[in-house]
This record gives sequence, structure tokens and C-alpha cells, in this order.
Amino acid sequence: MNLTLKIWRQKDGTSKGKMVSYKVSEISEHMSFLEMMDVLNEQLVNSGEEPVAFDHDCREGICGMCSMQINGEPHGPDRGVTTCQLHMRMFKDGDTITIEPFRAKAFPVIKDLVVDRTSFDRIQQAGGFISVNTSGNTQDANSLPIAKQAADEAMDAATCIGCGACVAACKNASAMLFVGAKVSQYALLPQGQVEATQRVLNMVEQMDNEGFGNCTNTGACEIECPKGISLENIARMNREYLKASL
Repeated sequence: MNLTLKIWRQKDGTSKGKMVSYKVSEISEHMSFLEMMDVLNEQLVNSGEEPVAFDHDCREGICGMCSMQINGEPHGPDRGVTTCQLHMRMFKDGDTITIEPFRAKAFPVIKDLVVDRTSFDRIQQAGGFISVNTSGNTQDANSLPIAKQAADEAMDAATCIGCGACVAACKNASAMLFVGAKVSQYALLPQGQVEATQRVLNMVEQMDNEGFGNCTNTGACEIECPKGISLENIARMNREYLKASL
């Protein structure tokens, strides 16, 4: 495939950015999107130009680092995948592809397509810990009676990889799906009950302090989430927050 790439280039967080067009050729439909970006960067390096900076690590849909807005959609046109799992067969020969960083006040651009998502780390840190008695013979976690539905829902919430696609998809740049998932994975289990009240209050407060917007109720976050995190987690977080506030 021969493609035209319109990519956001920004030297650093204080510089003014702009869209720059590049041509790439002989792109295989079996390549991942990041492999296609590797081809472009090799081309740029060979011509003495600055390569495009973008985040990546595992390239297996686990780490959540490959945050790119592709043709206006977080992680591109496919569903249930991260950018590294997006394959070029989703595009056609001759296509023009627009590639931007995730856009949110709480995700400032570091360089090109790389954004600072440490706000998510601070929200998780605000959630604190779970109390576990480690003195003497610690109780085996598998011996705690937990309803299968609660265990399944907690595991589903825990699959959130914190990529930020929910924020990028929301017109208010809301992080409520992410925070809801992190609250839910503990709120549904007995291990998380001791700090449950303070946890949800602290995490929601930190979310607001970071500058994320409120939920728009449009559901774009769930649609764009590569792990299919349910909107039910936002409802659960709201219930937990109301209960903690009272």
C-alpha cells in the first residue's frame, strides 16, 4: 500500500505544533500500525530528518502506552484493540491517515504523539492500598467466599490498562470510566472494603484536581475502550461516592 500520513509534530510541551504530511510506500496489510510507523521513522532517519516520537512498550495490547488518535478515533477504526494491535488491512491503498496525540488538558503533549498520562498514576495513588493482615498465618485469598458474578465483574474492571482512550473519546475529556474501573475492582471484593469509603472520595477528588471533565453520558468511552470496560463501572463509582459522602 502507498499511504499519505498527516502527523502532528511538536518539538516539546511549550512549542507550537503543526500537521506535517509524509508519504510511505510498500506497506504490507499484515503490518501493525506501529510497524508502519517504524517504516516511516526509518525513512526519516535515512533522510536525515527527526523521527516521529510515539509511545510504545509491549506491542501486545497490555501496557496501554500506544496512545494515538487515528482519523479522529482513539486507537483507530478497529474495535477492542490498542494501536499496536491495529493492522494496516483496516486501510486501503492511497488512503490519507491523520495521526494526532490524545487531546486532553490533563494529558499535555510531551513531544509529537507522546502525551503525559501521569495524572492516571496520581489518581491510582490517591486510591491507596488494601488492608491485609500479614502477621501470623495469612488467610488464603482463595478461601474467602466471593460470589462468582462479583468476582467476574471485578476481574472485568481490572482489565483496564489505563491507556486513556476513554478520555480522548469524550468531548469533556472525562476520566470517569477509568476511575470507575479502578474503584470497582476493589469495591466488588471483600479485600477492598476496609478503605472503600476513603478510596472513592480520594480518587474522585484527585480526578477533579487533574482537570478531567465530567461524564457526558454519550458512551463513546466504552465504544473506544480496547478492553471493553462497561459503563456500569461509572454507575457503580457514583453509587460508591454517594454512599461515602453520606
